[in-house]
Amino acid sequence: MQIIPAVDIRGGKCVRLLQGDFSKETVFADDPVDVARHWAELGAPRLHVVDLDGARTGHPTNLSVVTRIVDALDIPIQLGGGIRSLETAMGVLDMGVDRVIIGTSAALDRALAEAMFRALGESVILGLDARDGLVSIHGWQETTGDRAVDFAQEMEALGACRIIHTDIGTDGMLSGVNIAAMEAMLDAVSIPVIASGGVTNMDDIRNLRKLEPRGLEGVIAGKALYTGSLDLRQAVREQ
Repeated sequence: MQIIPAVDIRGGKCVRLLQGDFSKETVFADDPVDVARHWAELGAPRLHVVDLDGARTGHPTNLSVVTRIVDALDIPIQLGGGIRSLETAMGVLDMGVDRVIIGTSAALDRALAEAMFRALGESVILGLDARDGLVSIHGWQETTGDRAVDFAQEMEALGACRIIHTDIGTDGMLSGVNIAAMEAMLDAVSIPVIASGGVTNMDDIRNLRKLEPRGLEGVIAGKALYTGSLDLRQAVREQ
């Protein structure tokens, strides 16, 4: 199970939002590249980068920063936020990003999702963000009527190879992982799932590791790493 640090970018800076609320932002670093390099040096196997401005506006806006991160690191980078067309996805991959993440585009346009899954295969991840079990879109600003598990099954049928499942209710709260929601997602699909949201300390990592035999491939950690409640080196070492 991979421990994947998150680097969220807004206005060119490394920030964290509380439950995706843009009015509840904490700036952790002026230069996300320094943060990315730090996590890589501590043993991160890959990096989860989110263009928060892109998620809100519908098109990537911090690609110059992303390019600098790609150039600075030897580990793979996965990027989400505003990737809502095949052309945009292919352009990001051409920059050297290892995987692109699609969420809103998949929820709003099934045909586009299928086309992207078929064209990009393992290079695209479905980002499934859920609030109270329902799919959220547009940078978590809206909730659809789709149940997360039903949507996941539909996307798998269309060709999705991998899912990042984020529980918005726990994201940034340092309150622990929603294990029940993660178990429900793992039971619903047969493709690998990466957990996100609520990771607080090593207990959460150990609890999630128990789900690895059921298809949990990794966990994304954000605020816990930035506040120091989770030590990346220790988490990686115990894998």
